[in-house]
Amino acid sequence: MILSLFFMCLSCLPFYSSDKINDRPIIGVLAQEVYSQKPNQTAYIAASYVKFLESAGARVVPVMILYPGGGVSIISSGYERAAKIFYELAIEANSRGDYFPVWGTCLGFEQLMYLTSEKTILSQTNTSGVALPLNFTNEIKDSKMFKDFPAELIEDLATQALTENSHKWSLAVLTHNSNEELKMFYKVLSTNTDGKVEFVSTVEAYDYPIYGTQWHPEKNAFEWTRPYIPHSPSAIKTTFYLAQFFVSEARKNFHKFESEDEESKALIYNYNPVFTGPKSGFEQIYFF
Repeated sequence: MILSLFFMCLSCLPFYSSDKINDRPIIGVLAQEVYSQKPNQTAYIAASYVKFLESAGARVVPVMILYPGGGVSIISSGYERAAKIFYELAIEANSRGDYFPVWGTCLGFEQLMYLTSEKTILSQTNTSGVALPLNFTNEIKDSKMFKDFPAELIEDLATQALTENSHKWSLAVLTHNSNEELKMFYKVLSTNTDGKVEFVSTVEAYDYPIYGTQWHPEKNAFEWTRPYIPHSPSAIKTTFYLAQFFVSEARKNFHKFESEDEESKALIYNYNPVFTGPKSGFEQIYFF
């Protein structure tokens, strides 16, 4: 079971002021359709994504699929339709100075590429269940995502297999470089290869706080059911440095619920994660 995610900041000021931060950030996590649905189990979020964000001081609100859909498609599914709505809202908000960060992991990364290019442009790769080092590009020097990483951790990421991949589709570097929409929108921070196809593995937008990893930063610290997930000290640091980065981006956003009561009802604390390992690829899952 391969899950990936689309993160969106929920938690309004009409503009972002650099001398203020939000010490109570709330981040929406887009749920995904359950393959074999049961009563009260039509959508789910892996608990590791929630822990990933909570570890850096954020709270989570599950964002439900807006329309029913079968399967998990980035072209035609409830996941895709919900992602498209939030992606367009984020672009609109950021364009008027309302800081609205977005993060895509794995399927969320692929979804971002589709939403930006409006084309089906992914290539099949042999990258389901493998840890890889990152091949950093020169763009990392000016990146926001890796700016606060210690030099030794960047070195470890470049030389050790610290990033877990659970995807069958990837954005080939050649495809990125030949697509004007993607090339103008995203700077490529790292690439990888399955031995045949060189693919984009980490991006950040030039003009918007939009970020994506084809790999799973949350798994290193919070998932234990698969032997290919790295758990070394540097792998764990990678999880928390990226969590800290994205939550720090969310702190620049001041969206809020109309009341504390509405906020409390929306938080994921109202749901209980279910222990699903070792049969599942996740230790715990929230079902909705």
